[in-house]
Amino acid sequence: MPDDSLDRFTVFEGQRRFASGSLRDVAIAVKRRSASPASFASGPVLIFDDQTGRSIDVDLRGSEAEILARLEPPAPSAEPKARGRPKLGVIAREVTLLPRHWAWLTAQPGGASVALRKLVEEASRASRGKDELRRRHEAAYHFMAAMVGDLPGFEEAARALFANDRARLLREIAAWPSGVREHVVTLAYA
Repeated sequence: MPDDSLDRFTVFEGQRRFASGSLRDVAIAVKRRSASPASFASGPVLIFDDQTGRSIDVDLRGSEAEILARLEPPAPSAEPKARGRPKLGVIAREVTLLPRHWAWLTAQPGGASVALRKLVEEASRASRGKDELRRRHEAAYHFMAAMVGDLPGFEEAARALFANDRARLLREIAAWPSGVREHVVTLAYA
């Protein structure tokens, strides 16, 4: 299921939410605002990646076109394709298992590699919901720590967040600035 917050970024000026959107959109919004006479009087400007909850640095020097050009992903290499077996993204790594595990794997149709890939795919599908919830909670925690790690109730809010106790989290963050409070809830539960 696609997540609408992926590839979204949020800008805070002090503890006030200033802008949200794609990285291109928020970078231009910050650039335009910084050019105004009353630019960012209420505190430092931080851009957060909504997927990770971590602040990121964006080079805002130059014109809007120059900023946007720096944000573009690099063009794919024009190197000619090599002969031989195509690269399928397979990465060889060492796996340590007990002899009985190796015996079972080698007895599977397709061998150990095919059996391991099937097991990993099955496990990743089975835990997708829990993995996504954990990712969201970690993003909310990183954001909280950066923005309000020194405010009263932070530690209890973090405990409620990781216990997945939404009602207790809402009680603990009720006194926090509204933009921060709303963004924590969005990151954790949207």
